[in-house]
Amino acid sequence: MTPPLPPAGAPFDQYSAGYDAALEAGLAVSGEGKTYFARGRVTWLQRRLAQAGLAADRVLDFGCGTGSAAPFLLELLAPRALVGVDISTPSLEIARREHGSSRTRFLTPSELLAEAPFDVAYCNGVFHHIPLGQRDGAVACVWGALRPGGTFAFWENNPWNPGTRYVMSRIPFDHDALTLRPAVARALLRRGGFEVVRTDFLFVFPRTMAWFRGLETLLARWPLGAQYLVLVRKPRAPSPAPNA
Repeated sequence: MTPPLPPAGAPFDQYSAGYDAALEAGLAVSGEGKTYFARGRVTWLQRRLAQAGLAADRVLDFGCGTGSAAPFLLELLAPRALVGVDISTPSLEIARREHGSSRTRFLTPSELLAEAPFDVAYCNGVFHHIPLGQRDGAVACVWGALRPGGTFAFWENNPWNPGTRYVMSRIPFDHDALTLRPAVARALLRRGGFEVVRTDFLFVFPRTMAWFRGLETLLARWPLGAQYLVLVRKPRAPSPAPNA
């Protein structure tokens, strides 16, 4: 049974048609568009998976919205199947229209477990929109969808980065967001039964300082970047997740 998630119909339904435009307007101060960040996140994840020798044959995009990450997940992780899940029906309709294919499906959370198990779950900037009382349920949803040994790539906005806070202040659908400090994110994921593998910070330098971006790999352990990745693993022989 799928754990309870925020009801369909609400906050992001009103932003689905203009989501990309609002995001681009907010990100403009960085000198980059959403494509730069989307590709950067998935490239970083691909590198970490390759270093660990981990498969990505079946990938879940949790909180996929309008499906804008799908082209990068398909290109860089090269899964046999990609499933995006979201609570916003209008967003899913856009995702199906623009990114649906023989390898890609976009579903509601109630349909998710029928598609399990997955090797990798990817999630970007979703949990700061989930009410506090529903975050454990969302983690349990991902837990239930992953195979034992599966990987969850949990990307969130870094509240310690002043540029991140400024960008979020410019985006209408982020005005009520409740950001997560990295330690809070790790605690949330551990509470859901996951083992933390590592935490990386990315996107330190804006476009005006692009010549320094070669240093980002060296700076990944420092809490400087605009976003962070908590990479976690579902144990291979797990006991039931505490919040399942």
